[in-house]
Amino acid sequence: MIEYVQGKITELFADHVVIDIGGLGYILHISLQTHEQIAAAKQLKLYTHVSIKEDSHTLYGFYTKDERELFRLLISVSGIGPSTARIALSSMTSAELSSAIVNEDEFAFKRIKGIGPKTAKRIIIELKDKISKLGGVLATSVVGSSTNPDRQEAISALASLGFGRNDAAKAVSKILKESNQEMGVEELIRKALQALSG
Repeated sequence: MIEYVQGKITELFADHVVIDIGGLGYILHISLQTHEQIAAAKQLKLYTHVSIKEDSHTLYGFYTKDERELFRLLISVSGIGPSTARIALSSMTSAELSSAIVNEDEFAFKRIKGIGPKTAKRIIIELKDKISKLGGVLATSVVGSSTNPDRQEAISALASLGFGRNDAAKAVSKILKESNQEMGVEELIRKALQALSG
């Protein structure tokens, strides 16, 4: 299986990109959120998912592993194919979509073409627990994503201690939001432990 492709962009459109790798041009179908991330790039690396059918092999590209993981979770739901999953990831960011699922916000799915009320309920039922257990944007998106390395380290440490990643992310984010001073990862973990154990 192809994990990622890396090369020079030769063509870029709203729904796909052509990447030159050693003289071969690969078409990767992308979402609007990936398009926004790579719009100014000349060289890039995209994580991939290959969809194999009897009459076609289609390559999908994602700027982050989190987006690819969410795509794979979506297509695991009955009635959701790669095209609908890509539309979902174009209509909402990974963080917004994850948050809608975890918070059981069926109304948020109304903006996604091809997903009606019944399908929205199915997505929430089948994916809520899976997304809550995953790391990165998928688990922490309910409280907003962050590139703060101390935040991520604190969440991982709390998860290793047996706390749910979603609960850990909420606690850490709340502490960071309410704190007016810089704090190291150890203090962040300690305060989060107090909050989670309270």
